[in-house]
Amino acid sequence: MPAALTSHERVQRMFDRRDHDRIPRYDSYWDETITRWEREGLRGGFDGALELLGADFKSTGVIWPSPFPGQRIVISEDAETEIIKDHWGATGRFWKHKSGTPEHVGFDCDSREKWEAVYKPAFLNSPVQADIPALKAQYTAGRRAEKWCLWHAAESFEVTRKIVGDEVAMIAMATEPDWIRDMSATYTDCLLREFDAAYAAGLDVDGVFMWGDMAYNHNTFCSPQMYRELIWPDHKRLADWAHAHGMKFIFHTDGNVNRVMELYIEAGFDLLQPLEAKAKMDIRQLCPQYGDRLAFQGNINVMTLMTNDRAKIEQEIRDKFAAGMATRGYSYHSDHSVPPQVSLDTYRFIIELVEWYGRYE
Repeated sequence: MPAALTSHERVQRMFDRRDHDRIPRYDSYWDETITRWEREGLRGGFDGALELLGADFKSTGVIWPSPFPGQRIVISEDAETEIIKDHWGATGRFWKHKSGTPEHVGFDCDSREKWEAVYKPAFLNSPVQADIPALKAQYTAGRRAEKWCLWHAAESFEVTRKIVGDEVAMIAMATEPDWIRDMSATYTDCLLREFDAAYAAGLDVDGVFMWGDMAYNHNTFCSPQMYRELIWPDHKRLADWAHAHGMKFIFHTDGNVNRVMELYIEAGFDLLQPLEAKAKMDIRQLCPQYGDRLAFQGNINVMTLMTNDRAKIEQEIRDKFAAGMATRGYSYHSDHSVPPQVSLDTYRFIIELVEWYGRYE
């Protein structure tokens, strides 16, 4: 192993299960967390936090086509919230001054007929929506810094729920499965068209980071069999595209996905994150069973971090790192976005622990 590795080399070795000097690092933060840390002395916002961490991954931006790009119609508002019809054609109530899950007010796409008459043509007739110059600028910066570069994108299960809402989507999976297949396949076709455009523009990134929350704290939103029949084929298409272009495929989902791990591996996923601890995801169980076939990132419980109790935090990181590092296929991330209850002093301590316990002999 070379005496000093670049971030790019380190992450590649992690994926290949080859010896490397320390575990790679990345993290996510709530807006309110960065606001607090700036009051406590952080400089540079989100990028400053990642620089403080010594992050090895570099996002070049987001690729996420929608049926009505740019649409944002304010229907009503008060001092704290506003009701907006967004680029998905969905109406929701959003907080003005803080993060949080919006209240769903309504979804215009409430039937297969509406999908076929309005939404599907809107997707199919839309030009490429990715901001290629912005992606290239971030990509160039990442390559210059020798980071492991990726772009972010949302997968079709997430988008289906954006378009029709959770209730209609869940019912349609049982009663109108062909409609769900069509929405999933149509969106994936459009997403791959965006990927082709980005790649043709010279963005030969190292990986594709897909997000889509498939589960809650006890189980997946649908059965493994339903997932395999309706959504999994498009997940496999995305992973196949990444591999055909020399890229790794990273998948993000919150919730308890223990029952679909084998399906993820069969689809070709290379890394799963962030492994939400409060949803019974635990690398001490996952790594011995799947660590030779799937890399992992995360699982450091934010519920423990937000206690600011240094002894508890140290035990969390020490125990989880030992399990992940045994596979040579593990990288640091919190098990969700770092919340604002975590002080900047505590996060500096977390970084010290990541450095101490995350080094290989």
